Amino acid sequence: MKREIVFLRAFAVTTVVGITCIISMAFKVNGNQKFSEIDVERINIVEKDGTVKMIITNVERFPNGNDKINERPTNVNRKKRSGMLFFNEDGIESGGFIYDGQKNENGHSSGLSLTYDQYDGDQVMQLLTQDYQKGDKRFVSSSLAFNDRPSKESQLKTAEIMKELEELRKSDPQAMMTKQKEYMDKGLIGGVPRVLLGKTRSQNNGLFLFDDKGLPKAMFYVDKENNAKLDFYDEHGNTIASFPEKNK
Repeated sequence: MKREIVFLRAFAVTTVVGITCIISMAFKVNGNQKFSEIDVERINIVEKDGTVKMIITNVERFPNGNDKINERPTNVNRKKRSGMLFFNEDGIESGGFIYDGQKNENGHSSGLSLTYDQYDGDQVMQLLTQDYQKGDKRFVSSSLAFNDRPSKESQLKTAEIMKELEELRKSDPQAMMTKQKEYMDKGLIGGVPRVLLGKTRSQNNGLFLFDDKGLPKAMFYVDKENNAKLDFYDEHGNTIASFPEKNK
C-alpha cells in the first residue's frame, strides 16, 4: 500500500511538472506564427515595456468611460465604435480610425473618420465622410480638414474643463459662457477649422479657407448646379469679391 501511495505521488508530481514544461515551451516559441484565419474582439499592440501603441477593437471593447490606457483615462463620453486608436511613445492618444453605419427610423446613418491629433491634444487633421438619409432625401459629404488647436491644450486638462463647464451649464448657463471664454483666451480649449477640401452638406465641391477664428475667408468650388465659383469674405462673413461676378 505504501509503495502504491509513493508511486501515485511521484506520478502526480511528474505529470504536473511535465504539463508545466509543455505550457511554458508553448508560450516561448520564437519566430512568427502563421494563421489562416483568426477571430478576435480586440488586439492591443504593445512595446516591450508594456506601453500600448495601437488598439484594434470591436464596438463592445472600444475604450471609453472609466477605461484606462497606459495609466491614463480615456474619453468619458466617447461613443463606442469599431476601429483603431493610436498612441505615441509617451502613451498619449494621438489619433484613430473609426467607422459605423446602420439603418434607423429615418433611413440610415453611417460614417468614417481617420484623425491625427496635436501632441497631447485633439484633431489637427481629419479625413471624414458622412452618409445619412431622412425620408426620401440622402445627404453625403466627404472632406479632408486641417484645424488649429490651442497652444496650451492638454487632454487631461481639457477633460477637467469640459466637466466643469457641463456642471456650470446645468446651474448657470451665463457663467458657463463666461468661464468658457476665459479658458479659450488662455489657450486651453477651443480649436477652429482652417482648411477644408471636399464636398460639403450643401453639395458644394471645392477648397474652403478659414481665418484664425474659424470664419470663412475664401472659397473655390463647384456648386450643385455645376457652376464654378471663387468667393472672398470679410471678417463679418460678407462677400467682398466674387468670380464670376454675381448678377445684379
